[in-house]
Amino acid sequence: MKKECTHSTKDKKIVFQENNSKLTFLNKNQIQTTKVKVDGCEITSGLRCDYLLLAKELEYFIELKGQDINHAIKQLVATFKKLSKNPKKQEKTSFIICTRSPMNLAAIQNLQVKFKKNFSANLIVKNSPFSYQL
Repeated sequence: MKKECTHSTKDKKIVFQENNSKLTFLNKNQIQTTKVKVDGCEITSGLRCDYLLLAKELEYFIELKGQDINHAIKQLVATFKKLSKNPKKQEKTSFIICTRSPMNLAAIQNLQVKFKKNFSANLIVKNSPFSYQL
């Protein structure tokens, strides 16, 4: 990872915010994490998600969106292929935090099954703001 794109922190709250979407990681044990600005820094062209958080051996891919979930899916998959240690096998969690989700629960559940099968990734689609316990 490019040094200028990363920031290490042990903060109890690690916040990612863009436009009207916000994701907060609750880091009560203050484990060492690395925030990576993907969009426009680590990856400057092509499809890519907004951020990546590295904590211990886990990868957290983050896309902060308005409501275009299908485009967010493509961005996450493209970023897995470029930045994940092992896109198919590395355990990872991906987030799509949107201002309003236009998809129904069944469609989201289908995407979650595909992500788990194809990328060993949990997919979490939530409305903003959302908090997640590390």
